[in-house]
Amino acid sequence: MLSEILEQRWSCRAFRPGAVPEQTLRDVLELAQRTPSWCNTQPWHVHLLSPDATARFATSLTAHVQSSAPSPDLPMPAEYVGVYRDRRRESGFALYASLGIARDDLEARGRQMLRNFAFFGAPQVAVVTTDRSQGVYGAIDCGGYVTNLLNAAHAHGVATVPQAAVAMYSGHVREVLGIGDDRLVVCAVGLGFADEEDPVNRFRTSRASLDEAVTFVE
Repeated sequence: MLSEILEQRWSCRAFRPGAVPEQTLRDVLELAQRTPSWCNTQPWHVHLLSPDATARFATSLTAHVQSSAPSPDLPMPAEYVGVYRDRRRESGFALYASLGIARDDLEARGRQMLRNFAFFGAPQVAVVTTDRSQGVYGAIDCGGYVTNLLNAAHAHGVATVPQAAVAMYSGHVREVLGIGDDRLVVCAVGLGFADEEDPVNRFRTSRASLDEAVTFVE
């Protein structure tokens, strides 16, 4: 049921070796393709990398990140303030605690940060782009697409991790994958099967209460 999927899905940060079967990926992508969009434009396009391509991309991207400044296509948040800062810190502290990384261990935190660009060991990765000319609405539609992709994958037993960090280096992503200037890099999604023994996969984020997130207007 959808309610169970929404309650159970989580972001995987340690994967087992081994590719997801092609038919499973096709089934997941077919479901995600049902995502509604502004005027039915369906602005998303996905580059789905094989395990070999993912490994090459991870090596290239990690090296690039260590020697280059970010170059995102879409603006990153200017800052996190108030409750948004608090939620972000809570999530980050809980993640590092699950790995036994102290708050002041900047070296270990740096190593963990770089794992973003190796897709946390995911054997396959989907890079999601949008049509540049559709601007913010195209990006919003892609957000809906990514959400459906994550939930469809979970329903098929596939673990995922959505990664905006990859889009911070859009220029390199575009160069490696041959993406044209008419496309904007939105994010990447790592796909594979979870390593249930890794402590990082026992970490879960919290959710705000309904009263915090919803205003009911009479």
